[in-house]
Order: sequence, then structure tokens, then C-alpha cells
Amino acid sequence: MHSSSVDSPPRQPEHRTAARSAGALAVCSALLLTLVAARWGPLITVDGDISRTTHRWAVNDPDTTQVFRVLTDWVWDPLTMRILCAVAMVWLVWRRSAWWTALWLAATCALGTLLQQGLKAAVDRPRPVWSDPVDSAHYAAFPSGHALTATVVFGLLLWLLHHHGAGHVLWRTALTVATLSVVGVGLTRIWLGVHWPSDVLGGWLLGALVVAVAVPVYGHLPHRRRPPL
Repeated sequence: MHSSSVDSPPRQPEHRTAARSAGALAVCSALLLTLVAARWGPLITVDGDISRTTHRWAVNDPDTTQVFRVLTDWVWDPLTMRILCAVAMVWLVWRRSAWWTALWLAATCALGTLLQQGLKAAVDRPRPVWSDPVDSAHYAAFPSGHALTATVVFGLLLWLLHHHGAGHVLWRTALTVATLSVVGVGLTRIWLGVHWPSDVLGGWLLGALVVAVAVPVYGHLPHRRRPPL
């Protein structure tokens, strides 16, 4: 049995699954956005309690804090994620001549960035402020750009690998790296005291929503048949 080609459209069950996922993620994202924008008391309280606890840990454990700073500023930084996406695009064009897939990747990542920046400007949520900060960040807090970008990039690459029949070892390795990265970057942002927990949750939800919307769009592109991966 042959795998799907790089530029072949996704199967209909994947369309339906992505549509249902997009609907659920849209509802959850809208609800969280509403609570954050309205500064809902219980959410603010939970955010504050978790942030104060993790900040205390960060101050008392400078070695772990330094490791987390390296991970969040270099390994999982949004620029690093975009470079990873660009490398995947170059490989798709150079080795597979999959121009439409490469453009789809670029457009989806750009959409994620626009969504992130637009919501930051609209909500204008202040970041946590500490008398003894262990790190710093700029711009508004919601949603977390690190969490959203990592979710979009890894989500797209994982979907492509799964859809086009990646080998067992490659798939398991990619899934492990992606899970550790997406979860890890969110936790580092909270630990370093530059985001509230709901900022990170919002980044995860919105990033997953972008991926879920992009999957059905991929099926409507003018694909051409290519050899399997």
C-alpha cells in the first residue's frame, strides 16, 4: 500500500475531524478570551496564585531558571519556530516540488502571527510585574506568542507527517519532540513570570485552532500528484 503524496489532498474523514475540532477550539478560545478581556475575578485569582507560586520557585532555584531562559529564548523562541518552518518549506520545494504545501505552511504561520498580534493589541492585558524579576518581556500578555507559535508550527509539521505516512520511528520521535516543546515552552513562560497561566492556555488553544482551520483549507489547494514520502 502506498502513502499519500506530499501534494495530495487529505481524506474526507480528516476534513470532518478537523472541522469538529475547529468548532470546539473556537468555542473554548472565545470563552477564554471573553473571561480574560472582562478580567473575570476567579480567573484573575487563579492566575495570580499560580504565578506567585512559580515565581517564588524561580527566584529560589536560579539554576533551573537559567535553563528555562535558554530554552525559551533560544530553543523555543518564535523566531526559532519560524526558522524550523522555513527549513521544512525549503525541503518541500527542493526535494518534493511541493510548492502549494510550502505556501500553505507559510500562510498558516503568518495567520497565526497576525492573530497573535491582533489579540495582543485588542486585549492589551498587562504582564505580571515583580519586585525581583528573573526575566523580562515586551508587549501585551494575552495570548502567549511563544505558546501559540510553537503550537502552530509543530501542529502543522506533525499533521503533514501523519497524513503522508511517516515511518513509525520518525512519527514517534517527532510526536515526542513536539509535545515536549509545546508544553515546555508554555511552562517556561509561566515559570519565568512573563505570562499568566491563562495567557499560555490561550496560546495553546488559538494555535490549535489555526491548525484545525488550516487542515481543511489544504484539501482545496490545486495539488499535484507526487511520489510518497
